[in-house]
Amino acid sequence: MRTWKKGAAVAFATVAAFAGTLAVGSPAMAASSPIAACGGGSYHVIDKHDLGRATVYLMYNGSTNCVVTWKDSPNNTYVDAVIRVGDVWRNDPGHYSTYAGPVKMSAAGKCIRWGGDYGSTQYTSPWEHCG
Repeated sequence: MRTWKKGAAVAFATVAAFAGTLAVGSPAMAASSPIAACGGGSYHVIDKHDLGRATVYLMYNGSTNCVVTWKDSPNNTYVDAVIRVGDVWRNDPGHYSTYAGPVKMSAAGKCIRWGGDYGSTQYTSPWEHCG
């Protein structure tokens, strides 16, 4: 009985390790557009700002705002996407290949600030899109 328990434990650990490798080892699929990065066709662009070699997009789906900073071409330049509702900020900074974000927040009846960074170029909107 002891041998069976030890064998079962080794088999379980092997399966768990293999499953963990699959979950961690496979890269996430990159989105094909800023709208896809936010989650699909229910989002539409309501504002955007040019950052030179990237564009920061503000999208909305009827209940949630979504910000994505989309690079013109893949590279390792620092990028960030930012949204603020009241005193709460959310952002996604990093050296991503194609885009930062999505960052999402609901803001029913409130104004928002949104923006992004590409390298040393930054944009933060004034309080706007009040709804």
